[in-house]
Amino acid sequence: MIRTLNIYDNPVIGVFATCTDDMALVPIGTRSTVRDSLAEFLDVRVISTLIGGSTVVGSLVRGNSNGFLIPNIADPDDLKDVGLPVSTLPGKLSAVGNVVLANDSAAMVHPGMTGKAMNIVSNTLGVDVHRGTIAGLNTVGMAGTVTNKGLLVHPRVTQSEIENLEDIFGLPVNIGTSNFGSQHVGSGLLANSKGYVAGSKTTGHELGRIEDALGFI
Repeated sequence: MIRTLNIYDNPVIGVFATCTDDMALVPIGTRSTVRDSLAEFLDVRVISTLIGGSTVVGSLVRGNSNGFLIPNIADPDDLKDVGLPVSTLPGKLSAVGNVVLANDSAAMVHPGMTGKAMNIVSNTLGVDVHRGTIAGLNTVGMAGTVTNKGLLVHPRVTQSEIENLEDIFGLPVNIGTSNFGSQHVGSGLLANSKGYVAGSKTTGHELGRIEDALGFI
């Protein structure tokens, strides 16, 4: 079974969509065949929405099994169908999905995130929150993908960053890419502890790394 697809004919599916173990959020207008594939591959309920009128749902939202975070340009009603707490993150870091990396046990956030915003992340997602970088990048939400089973990050991650990630998430850190060499692996990948799907340009070798890192082999 080929676990690759596009959203809006675009392989950067992590920019347009996001997922937890229970649901996937996709932009309104996503093809029904794509929604059906996401439901099957990830074993989730698929919800179509816009965030503050925008289609880049994956860049703007981060959630886990306990709740969801949205930017202050958005309305919590944008996620009224999720049935979980939805919190608005204050401050200038509006691309929440880009600057928060989280699973059900921990979160890493942009080094510039304020303490107030970090408290909201912690209270909403029910996890400990830590500042950090991946490969020197502040956009940790796109420089990595984490599930409750595995962690896959940008190939240029440093040894000290690996140790930090392992301390925070309690998972082994693997490196990989998506979409034929994109080092921002999270931009081309949706994954949870039950399954994964990657952008259409992702190679067989990359899929193998993803499967291995996230515990599907």
